[in-house]
Amino acid sequence: MASEGSDRRLTTAVKIVVAGGFGVGKTTLVGSVSEVPPLRTEELITEASSRVDDLAGVEAKTTTTVALDFGRITISPELILYLFGTPGQNRFWFMWDELARGALGAVVLADTRRLDSCFPAVDFFERRGLPFIVAVNCFDDAYRYGTEEVRAALDLDPQTPVLLCDARDRESTKQVLVTLMHHVMAGSRLARTH
Repeated sequence: MASEGSDRRLTTAVKIVVAGGFGVGKTTLVGSVSEVPPLRTEELITEASSRVDDLAGVEAKTTTTVALDFGRITISPELILYLFGTPGQNRFWFMWDELARGALGAVVLADTRRLDSCFPAVDFFERRGLPFIVAVNCFDDAYRYGTEEVRAALDLDPQTPVLLCDARDRESTKQVLVTLMHHVMAGSRLARTH
């Protein structure tokens, strides 16, 4: 006879990093899907920082993440994702190593108006061998490039998923996370067969 509670399943907590350039929507993406009030470390952009940070294409931006964003989403009773958003400015890149430590995978958020701003994130995860996907945040005023055009522009490996998303939309963000998890699982299955 099974004891009461023996049917309990273990819950796995997984760390996911959301990275990309300054102003691509990382804070928005984490906040759109988090089931808890997201932790945000945003501060006003000062005159001093506007001389250091490249505001081209995001001139109307008034705040910036100075440490990290944090959110949580329960995928199933067995799987909880903890989302860690990185700051986008290069003066805060020193934090990326700590934020990526122990992560299962990453989302590189891209903005086609400033696609070059996601190169450092792509390079960072490629060098560390951390599985990642590229999610193109489709801003209202941006030209809509196809995923293969973005893949070619970023010179991505053919197995790296690229998808279009709206970081403001919960369902779109969920699809980004589902795509990442499928990519991570496919990679682990491939590694086990070799």
